[in-house]
Amino acid sequence: MTPLPPPRLFVIMAASAPTAVIIRRGPAAWVRLTLWNTKQDQFTPGSWFRGRIYAEKCDLSPDGELFLYAAHQGRRLQTSYSDSWTALSRPPWLHALVLWPMSTTYGGGGRFVGNRQVILRGAGKTHPLHPLQGVEVVSGEAPYHRSTREVEDADWSGRDQQNRLVFTAGGRVWTRTGGTDVELADFRDERPNPEPPPAQAKRAMLKKRS
Repeated sequence: MTPLPPPRLFVIMAASAPTAVIIRRGPAAWVRLTLWNTKQDQFTPGSWFRGRIYAEKCDLSPDGELFLYAAHQGRRLQTSYSDSWTALSRPPWLHALVLWPMSTTYGGGGRFVGNRQVILRGAGKTHPLHPLQGVEVVSGEAPYHRSTREVEDADWSGRDQQNRLVFTAGGRVWTRTGGTDVELADFRDERPNPEPPPAQAKRAMLKKRS
């Protein structure tokens, strides 16, 4: 059998907590979220999703408790969700607590400016089954997340909350110190196995001070 190419990994760091979300792309049309405790280097697997998550458009709340994402799934085109939407979830799960149907992949996602304040890119009304609650939408600029490109040939590189240089390459997460690379996690052998989100991922949001 021809081995599958390694997944591509993109990381989004929380600003105020030792937390990150790893967005895995692959195999083929599958995406998976993993929660990363960057202090203890513990990795908690979460949702599989058959579709597209636009990693650069996503964000993680400063406290690491909420994930803002932009998604595309063609088979939902004729539904009330449309084929593209922006949503808020509890990582590492994609269960939508708040959802904005987009009907386009132009724009979407956004950025947190507080633990419960978000700037969106072009979203309008929320879906009636996923109403706006627990967060406030404010105006402002929402820059995309990018790799710092500190590591040549890495899929993504950046700094964690301890200012470690961390990067993803070959389906693995690494840290580099003094020119030495240490592997933190290997995602190459994972295969799609979607599971329903736990009850805690569906818990209604209460507004929290930003």
